[in-house]
Amino acid sequence: MIKTWRMDDARQTLAIASVGGRCPTVIYWGPPLPEDEDLNAVASICQLDVTGGMLDANPDLSLCPEAARSFPGQPGMIIRNGQERILPKFQLRDVAQDIDGLTVTCWDSANHLTYTAEMHLDPETHVIVMQASVVADQPMHLHWLAAPVMPAPQNSDEMIDFAGRWCGEFQMNRTAWSPGIRYRENRTGRTGHEHFPGLIVPCRGATSATGEAYAFHYGWSGGHRMVAEELPDGRRHIQFGHAARMETAPSTEFRTAPLYACYSSDGLNGCAISLQRHLRDRIVTWTKPGVPRPVHYNCWEAVYFDHDVPKLKDIATRAAALGAERFVLDDGWFGQRDDDTSSLSDWEVDPRKYPDGLGPLIDHVHVEGMSFGIWFEPEMINPNSNLHRAHPDWALGAEDQILGRQQKALNMALPEVRDFLYERIAALLSAHPIEYIKWDHNRVLPQPDAQQTRGSYALLDRLRTDFPQVEIESCASGGGRIDFGILSRTQRVWLSDSNDALERLHMQHNAALFLPAAVTGSHVGPRHCHTSGRHLDIEFRAWVAAQRHMGFEMDPRELDARETEVLRDVTQWWKDNRDWMMNADILRLESSDPSVIAEQQSARDGHRFVVFAGKSGTSAQIAPRPLQLTRLDPQARYRIALRNRAAAGPLSRGRLAIKDGPLTLTGAALMHNGITLPWSFPESIWVIEGERL
Repeated sequence: MIKTWRMDDARQTLAIASVGGRCPTVIYWGPPLPEDEDLNAVASICQLDVTGGMLDANPDLSLCPEAARSFPGQPGMIIRNGQERILPKFQLRDVAQDIDGLTVTCWDSANHLTYTAEMHLDPETHVIVMQASVVADQPMHLHWLAAPVMPAPQNSDEMIDFAGRWCGEFQMNRTAWSPGIRYRENRTGRTGHEHFPGLIVPCRGATSATGEAYAFHYGWSGGHRMVAEELPDGRRHIQFGHAARMETAPSTEFRTAPLYACYSSDGLNGCAISLQRHLRDRIVTWTKPGVPRPVHYNCWEAVYFDHDVPKLKDIATRAAALGAERFVLDDGWFGQRDDDTSSLSDWEVDPRKYPDGLGPLIDHVHVEGMSFGIWFEPEMINPNSNLHRAHPDWALGAEDQILGRQQKALNMALPEVRDFLYERIAALLSAHPIEYIKWDHNRVLPQPDAQQTRGSYALLDRLRTDFPQVEIESCASGGGRIDFGILSRTQRVWLSDSNDALERLHMQHNAALFLPAAVTGSHVGPRHCHTSGRHLDIEFRAWVAAQRHMGFEMDPRELDARETEVLRDVTQWWKDNRDWMMNADILRLESSDPSVIAEQQSARDGHRFVVFAGKSGTSAQIAPRPLQLTRLDPQARYRIALRNRAAAGPLSRGRLAIKDGPLTLTGAALMHNGITLPWSFPESIWVIEGERL
């Protein structure tokens, strides 16, 4: 007996089937099926043959694959009762269907376990949001629970996931499919630079703009496990969940974080657009909807711990003159914080540096027309701090643990810790007109524990409830805590501690597969980069920052007249265009020259676009290759102009029409022939504006 259900939108159909009353299996996920498609026939045609060396029937690759049914791969649940391992064996109890999704409930009568899989399809963003839970009649120990398990396509040669390090986030890995498991697990207790919880599976021949692709993201900030497995029979499946053994205490109920998944019939860009829009429009709660994103100034790389009020006022005045609209006071304002060895958790203003408190600096920032933001690292504690001396038991982990940045983590599972932090932060937010918090997390945890993440979420949720006007940025030594879970509580992420524009060009390009511009902070760093030692021209630094939520993070006193003029010009351009750019779709362009990293940001209604074509190295050929655009109307005409054509150097000697002024071409010409740009040095960028006529 076969029972079937389906979810549909304009892009896709996802269908599941239960055979013989067992836990359902995904039988179809791809382009829309006709409304009258016989799903029983689809389920039947999916059945595998049986041959030598196999069981007499193929175990289901269900939403929760079961070892008790001889499933040969990674099971969807590993659970035990005390020392006894339980092998769940589920029967379907119910499938409830509403306008946008399915809720599947299964029951294991022998072990008294109820498994639930929730699947909801957003018809506008085309993202499927899935969660799994298990409920027992007595406390159980959970080793592993996967979100609803999804099949991976057979006509795929590789998978794409993302690694990284401090100052080198979002490094793209391409791994060939082969029998066995591609297994990635992050046990650091935070999302991590090293293992971003995302996966893209392109089908054979897919590019950024064409072909089929599937994308997944696990929205959890406390460490995850990813399994991409090819079974001996050839079937493939994807599993995401919390890192194993994250649930350290027995419980009667366990639940995964949301797994976000989408199907695209127009390449990786189709996945990117869905995830960018879903994050921006469905997950982030904006503190001031409709208000333009402000240009940031962050003082960290200008002063570090050397806080001096007259100096900071001077810097604020200069930042405002450059176009900054928000001033963020970074680490060093509290306790006895002269370096990173002391005072974390002593969240009281340092009277040595601020004898009259923060008020005079905040007032000056407001006089300059900027809002004020401040840095915290609430979840951490220095052994050399008043709080650690009073409550050493509040620190997480062993007394002899290895420190990270001279600090330990606070035990966020303790209500008294959260109450203390709330009181200190709320006191400052109540006393001053503070509109922004840069919320940092500068070390991995000594041990993984889901309760730590839930405690941090609870503190953030409480502050968001009581101070809804305060925007929060998620920073963790840069990009160490970027995921849809933390972004349901914050409005911005600090992509990397590297302000090196060349490194940022790569990172921003890859991160845009998941993140829209509105949440992705990008700052113009100092002339001499503090993390790479590289010297980069102001024009390159400014335009790379203008690709995302723009800001500055250098000492403005270092700028010469030309640098000041360029930075003001680019900042004003960003302000003039941010209303549409912060809601634009970021599309990867397939450059024929591997030294060119290019993207196209297109307005939602298609009326305008901007192309950023960054040069990361020296080209193999003499002249630039044409750059093909994407997602334009072939029949429409577009006026295109090289915004920074004055940047063409003396070695660009040809008479190119695009250097002389605007051109008008059809979308077909721009997508097929593309644009041939002027010659340029490495570490430079061209900016092309386009408008539909």
